[in-house]
Amino acid sequence: MSMALRDMLASDIDAVLCIEQQVHTHPWTRGNFSDALASGYICKVAELDGQMMGYAVLMQGVDDAELLDIGIAAQYQRRGFGRELLEAMLALARELGRQRVVLEVRASNAAAIALYRALGFGEIGLRRDYYAAENGREDALLMEREL
Repeated sequence: MSMALRDMLASDIDAVLCIEQQVHTHPWTRGNFSDALASGYICKVAELDGQMMGYAVLMQGVDDAELLDIGIAAQYQRRGFGRELLEAMLALARELGRQRVVLEVRASNAAAIALYRALGFGEIGLRRDYYAAENGREDALLMEREL
């Protein structure tokens, strides 16, 4: 079973927020997603049999792209959909002529870090106290992958 990818619409934000709040400890807000759409970022939703099961937001730079947010609904996790969605976003960035993709990830998010490493991302830096966390702040690993 393969997921379908399409452009995110403003009317998708409620469903995207449901997934975002389910999978992130400090989720994006409605305003964050609205701003991403208004700014012309590459905002995609992933569907399986017409049911939204994930999303991703990619911001283009001059010769790179930054993965700002990605999420797969809990009931679809651990089935390869996160990898498929990330690979689709990397392919989009490559098609748009970007040379690399960068991202930040919570230092404690072992599952995401393992996925990023499996897809060729390497650590290029550390942003101390970057994320809000339950007990204060948490570091972010800065990762990149050449395309």
